[in-house]
This record gives sequence, structure tokens and C-alpha cells, in this order.
Amino acid sequence: MIRRDFIKSFAKLVGMTTLPVTVAAKEPATRRFLIQQCPLAGFQHHEGETLWSQIGIGNRLELVREPANPFDANAIRIDWNGRKLGYIPRIQNQATARLLDEGTRLEARIGRLEKHSNPWNRMEVEVWLVV
Repeated sequence: MIRRDFIKSFAKLVGMTTLPVTVAAKEPATRRFLIQQCPLAGFQHHEGETLWSQIGIGNRLELVREPANPFDANAIRIDWNGRKLGYIPRIQNQATARLLDEGTRLEARIGRLEKHSNPWNRMEVEVWLVV
């Protein structure tokens, strides 16, 4: 007889139908707030087309700051599994770059994928503030 079965049988015998359960302390719940939705810039110049069949909506993306980028001091590269997909558009990256520079915890995910002739309409990136 397994110990668990023995304890259940014993509890029934002495009239205890339920045993007290110890609940482990929970960690505080993580909350996420959507702070940005934008197209992926540069999709056609990087590995987006090559990886198209492997990526999916909801996939986690990595936000990589590139403050030394010669074209944009606020550049935020978007990687998927260590492969470069593109960038947050220059006209939309200032606030997010500042948050990353301050060490704010942000997460990014693929919000939308669409086979479209315009590369700016193929992928939408969502940036989430984690608290």
C-alpha cells in the first residue's frame, strides 16, 4: 500500500473526510501593461523572411538597445531566438529606449503576422511593461 493510500484509508477510518492542506506562499502576481504596438521596421532587410514559417503570434521577442547605432541613438533591435528581425521604428522608439536605459522591465511579443506585399505590414510588435 502506498503511503498516500494508507493516509486516506486511515482518515476514513477515524471519520476524517478531508485532511488539512498546507498551502505554499505565493509569489506576488506579475502584472503586464501594453505600452506600445508598432510595425517591425526593417523586416525585409534582416531574417524575417527566412524565419517566417517558424515564428508565430505570441512568440516572445528580445528588445536589444543599440545606443551606438550610427543611424539612431534610440535604436531598439528586435531579436527572436537570437536572430535579428528588425527594429522598433525610429519615430516610435524614444520612450521605450528611455525605459530600457533606466532598467525598467519590459517584454516584447509578436502581436500580429500577415503575409503582405508591404513589409511594414507583415509583423506587429507589442511591448509590455512588467510590474
